[in-house]
Amino acid sequence: MSADLPRRIAAEFVGTAFLLATVVGSGIMAARLAGGNGALALLCNTIPTGAILAVLILTFGPVSGAHFNPAVSLAFAFRREVSLPVASIYIVAQLAGAVAGAWLAHAMFELPVFQISATMRVGTGQSIAESVATFGLVLTIFGCLAGARAGLPYAVGLYITAAYWFTASTSFANPAVTVARSLSDTFAGIAPGGVVAFILAQLAGALGATLLAAWLWPKQEA
Repeated sequence: MSADLPRRIAAEFVGTAFLLATVVGSGIMAARLAGGNGALALLCNTIPTGAILAVLILTFGPVSGAHFNPAVSLAFAFRREVSLPVASIYIVAQLAGAVAGAWLAHAMFELPVFQISATMRVGTGQSIAESVATFGLVLTIFGCLAGARAGLPYAVGLYITAAYWFTASTSFANPAVTVARSLSDTFAGIAPGGVVAFILAQLAGALGATLLAAWLWPKQEA
């Protein structure tokens, strides 16, 4: 029996909040401990992010599907596996959870809760990277759903771990993550000037992956 909508919304809010608390919090910790070594700091930011994704999908997947990402919710709506009204409510919960998670990370490390990032992430390469990162994420999700459901949490976590390093943007791949990270002037931040380009690239990547997935793994007719 599927969970009722309030429970699904709560799962999306809490799951996305924990995701952002991990992304931002591990970035703060990494910057403090890495001694100025950028590669080490990025590695220390990457591992917790990939790990928490697997944990969160295992935890909340049975309740809401564990989207934690507006691009993913829109992809499922495009495939008519989630209604557009429900996807819209998911997105609101994800955005609210993401911001709450970033603020929680600030509070845990005794930083000002309300911040605006000054880290510039702009340029054609950054947009291409975000499109590629989101394309790969959505394709991973639908590919696993088609033939390897049990491995989905680990595949998503491992994909994001890899994409942190092979994309120029360090793979935000998530509009809610992008918005929340613009409100954190820490290692994980992105200046507001880059947010719109990132989100447009993410949505384009998600759409491309959704179309390809429909061709690669066509649904079986009843």
